[in-house]
Amino acid sequence: MPVPDRPLPNVPDPGGPPPAASARSAGPRRALAVGAAAAACAVALGLAAPAASARPMDGAQTRPSAAAVSVKAADGAQITATTWLSDREVDLTVNSPALGKSVKVRVLVPQGWSADASRTWPVLYALHGGNDDYTSWTTNSDIATWAAGYDVMVVMPEAANGSYTDWYNYGMGGNPRWETFHTQEVRQLLEANLRAGDARAVIGNSSGGQGAFDYAARHPGLFKYAASLSGILSMRYPGIPAMLMMTNAASGQDPNAIWGIPLLNDANWAAHDPKALADKLRGVGLFFSSGTTGKPGPGDPQVAPWDIGLLSEIAVGAENKDFQQQLDRLGIPYTAHIYGDGRHNWPAWRREAQFIWPTLMQSIGASAVQS
Repeated sequence: MPVPDRPLPNVPDPGGPPPAASARSAGPRRALAVGAAAAACAVALGLAAPAASARPMDGAQTRPSAAAVSVKAADGAQITATTWLSDREVDLTVNSPALGKSVKVRVLVPQGWSADASRTWPVLYALHGGNDDYTSWTTNSDIATWAAGYDVMVVMPEAANGSYTDWYNYGMGGNPRWETFHTQEVRQLLEANLRAGDARAVIGNSSGGQGAFDYAARHPGLFKYAASLSGILSMRYPGIPAMLMMTNAASGQDPNAIWGIPLLNDANWAAHDPKALADKLRGVGLFFSSGTTGKPGPGDPQVAPWDIGLLSEIAVGAENKDFQQQLDRLGIPYTAHIYGDGRHNWPAWRREAQFIWPTLMQSIGASAVQS
């Protein structure tokens, strides 16, 4: 495939519409044990070991250097480096005031893309889980192949265990402000510099699924469709706050600084809980999925019954059902796949993402590419 004739200039890196409510299938109902939830804390936000499969990559190809041209975001965030991995895949380095540091964003551009095109392209944002990073979607799924079949741009930003929120920091606010980074800085930079359009959808796995629904609810009109794969969609469901707090503590973070102390700072937890925000999702296309049984599913590794990746999906499945019941009470349409067997890992997420991909593309008007 020819290289776009006017690529985004390379800057050297300084180092640094939805279906009606339905369910594809329903696994047997299983009660959530708080003890199991606590035991599952290490993977609730995507901490299960990722699948070993990876999309083969050629050696990194850095495009010829050119004058640095980068329109800044409103708060001064700026693209400081671009490294092209192929003619369709680029890693951006973003100097982010919202984070107080530089982080990466991986972008897949569509066939015929150029930075100075007169048109824009529909965009899918793909958010990763807690123990993953901005490379995880391309490493652990076939997202590059799926994207190549459509006239779409795919954006995969770093999140780094940030829990998809501007941190509460004991009521003081301040950095890190991951929600600001994703919904303002990254969006503005992509629209100003890479011809990203305003037809957007979002998909996320594990904590990225929570982020997808959270952002869609908290930013009306930002996304036309949101998909969650084993995401935490009922944050205050029994056992879930403890699981979230223990997971973040295990990652070396102060868990009280993220959303605040459970119960004591309940208003801030509610302000970021997809279940509490469910009415604000009215009009957004919704898909969510999760396992329920704590047993391995197709393609899962053979592990012990007490494997944390299995136990965590019991908790995730229970709170996904709780979220589903809230949508039913509110009369909000959705598509759900609350399946039975399946570990909290990439084999399940690949299947679910591939299933919902055509719907995501349709929602933002991304047409199929003629082969």
